[in-house]
Amino acid sequence: MNDIHKFKCNDDCFMLDVSSGTIHVVDKIIYEIVNENNIESRSNVINKYRGKYDKNILNECYDEIEELIKKDQLYSEDKYEYIAKNFEKEPNYIKAVCLNIAHDCNLRCKYCFADGEGYDQQRILMSFDVAKRSIDFLIKNSGTRVNIEVDFFGGEPLLNMDVVKRTVDYARSKEKQYNKNFRFTITTNAILLTEDIMDYLDENMVNVVLSIDGRKEVEDSIRIKINGGGTYDDILPKIKSMVERRVKSKKQYYIRGTFTSQNLDFSKDIKHFIDLGFKEISIEPVVLSADNPLSIKKEYLEQIYEQYDIIFKELLKHDDVIFYHFNININGGACIYKRISGCGAGFEYIAVTPEGDIYPCHQFVGNKVFYMGNVYDGIKNKEMSTDFRKSNIYNKPECKKCWARFYCSGGCQANNYNSTGDTLMPYEIGCNMQRRRIEYAIALQYYRSNKILS
Repeated sequence: MNDIHKFKCNDDCFMLDVSSGTIHVVDKIIYEIVNENNIESRSNVINKYRGKYDKNILNECYDEIEELIKKDQLYSEDKYEYIAKNFEKEPNYIKAVCLNIAHDCNLRCKYCFADGEGYDQQRILMSFDVAKRSIDFLIKNSGTRVNIEVDFFGGEPLLNMDVVKRTVDYARSKEKQYNKNFRFTITTNAILLTEDIMDYLDENMVNVVLSIDGRKEVEDSIRIKINGGGTYDDILPKIKSMVERRVKSKKQYYIRGTFTSQNLDFSKDIKHFIDLGFKEISIEPVVLSADNPLSIKKEYLEQIYEQYDIIFKELLKHDDVIFYHFNININGGACIYKRISGCGAGFEYIAVTPEGDIYPCHQFVGNKVFYMGNVYDGIKNKEMSTDFRKSNIYNKPECKKCWARFYCSGGCQANNYNSTGDTLMPYEIGCNMQRRRIEYAIALQYYRSNKILS
């Protein structure tokens, strides 16, 4: 497809050449006369618009359009499908493992994919033996990759801090022997953070993800303790302290929130985080079954779009704040493999349960349809790995014709499956939100790169 996408932001006219990724900010005449799938002949354009615009100006505009087409910066051909087909044939080397180090949690968040009641009603912590086997599995299946990653996840991973530490030590002990460089990340609700734990995380984790949903009334209504109490007052001082360490050591962190039907004014939560001094922020839309009272429904989309507009204008005032949904590198960005195939779930990235079972990612854990094997015996369902590798944008009919395909890479496979029953069929509500976010992301990076700040 040789299509373009047009949109307006802050009264500026943007045109994205989808295949090349070239972004044009144009005047209203060019914006009007360019169609998203083709450009009419010069004579047709002049006859169509001569009553509205001067003929000489129309000719000048058409000259500019023709020049962009010659430079392959407008209506460029999609050159990547053959790359995707070749990519499908490559071996599956694992680059990251998500260790569900604890299928237990000290909170009962109302939207948790563990349904607030644990995983299959079992509360279990990963043993060091399973963690050790997971490291061995990652090394063995990482091929020639040097940089490999372990994500400590839960539940709440700090409930199993001793195994976290022993796993890090074990992985480090294998680096020279196997020519590997381990990078560790952790996601925590911050309840169990202490000075010693924060020092350890700061020293050993390349990224620390800190979960908090926003303002006190939002946090305390959704992210609750076992006894039903709120969490905001307990965790905020600890999150601040952890962030201070990360800023001082110049290491990555981000504040990770979730918005639901109960805080559709989530721009206020973003502003709250900015006012607290946080610079790296993410607030994700919840994905739940349609009958869940917290779920995002289609009728909420216009209100959500308004929130993105408010966030966009707020970010124009703070060029040092990263909002991950608006974080796009318009001068390059992810490699073409990443843009085609997405996160790599099931073939480059896997999740391991406390028992050692392997799933394509943490959001598939517990769904026996997606059971792949275990760290003791390896991946038995190799066809599933192959199927996930083939789940690129060219094998997703709806994605293949969407202008945002090289930015969202076909969306989250788990969200697709949970909403449509098919990993290849997109989650429609998520797609609508994603497309709007991408427009604001493109505009924000343009304004920031040109220092056009309000």
